[in-house]
Amino acid sequence: MIKIAVDGMGGDHAPQMICDGVMQALNAYKNIDITVFGDQDKMAPFLKQHERLHIVHTPYAIDMAEKDVVKVYRTNKEMSMFKAMQFVKDGHADAFVSAGATQAIVVGGHFIIRRMKHMKRVAIAPIIPSYDKKGRILLDGGANTDFKPEHLVEFAMYASIVVKEVLKREHPTVALINIGTEDKKGREFDIEVHELLKNHPTLSFYGNMEPKDVVTSEADIFLTDGFTGNIVMKTMEGTAKGMSMVLKREIKSGLFSMIGALFMRKALKNLKQSLDASEIGGALLMGFDHIVIKAHGSSDGFAFKNAIRQAKEMAEANVIQKVKDALEAYQEKA
Repeated sequence: MIKIAVDGMGGDHAPQMICDGVMQALNAYKNIDITVFGDQDKMAPFLKQHERLHIVHTPYAIDMAEKDVVKVYRTNKEMSMFKAMQFVKDGHADAFVSAGATQAIVVGGHFIIRRMKHMKRVAIAPIIPSYDKKGRILLDGGANTDFKPEHLVEFAMYASIVVKEVLKREHPTVALINIGTEDKKGREFDIEVHELLKNHPTLSFYGNMEPKDVVTSEADIFLTDGFTGNIVMKTMEGTAKGMSMVLKREIKSGLFSMIGALFMRKALKNLKQSLDASEIGGALLMGFDHIVIKAHGSSDGFAFKNAIRQAKEMAEANVIQKVKDALEAYQEKA
């Protein structure tokens, strides 16, 4: 049985959408057991009794706009997010899932769950849409901007194991996001990362990749620093939203356009699903000693269910231990 700790009060639409996602997940996956941390009275209207559902009451929750998360942690460890993380740290659950603020999850992860040995940084690693519908891992999506080249190599090793064990692709490839495809393109930092990836004994390096190829590239993992990765991720989100608005505008522009849209209804639905973040669920925070999944703050029940699915699949594949073993072997050879 996979045991998952959920922050019931994190997110823009908590606790209703979080509880909705929990119930969907329990009904969809028979091998998970979920413990939800939050205000029992506020969550009660949205939860049903279930043999694999447990509630831990706490009236405290971190505000999504909280600026000083470190101070909050030091003054009140009864926050729903922190209690759920501690539950995982103490060995009572295999994974943690929250739609709370990214900064709070990163801070709580560092103080409570702690970083994995041989991982010197933490990265946000969302699965982003791709032309072939398989999805690609982008990292770092914004957890850090202060990196050394070797930190990105550690992330590439972690992500390669996730692609192979969870996404079931036998030979994962890593691309380095850059301003050109030539080997010597980019900053000194990028050139050094390129050399490390090119000469790595276990990684399959695709080479440099320009951002314009993010949706169509055959590489499985897109690697960059947190500043660049966050810009790429938000540009994709904005472009998808803009395309949807333009498409709606053009459909409504005339009678023939509206008639044509009726015939293309299935194709348009598939397009929407291809660009919909709720189909993915959340982002993995790579580098912590346990599985940490960050769902989108605006997640509805369907999206949060998929975030729980991600945690389940990571635990089923025993990814954390496999990453530890790979990093240990790499360090011994270095």
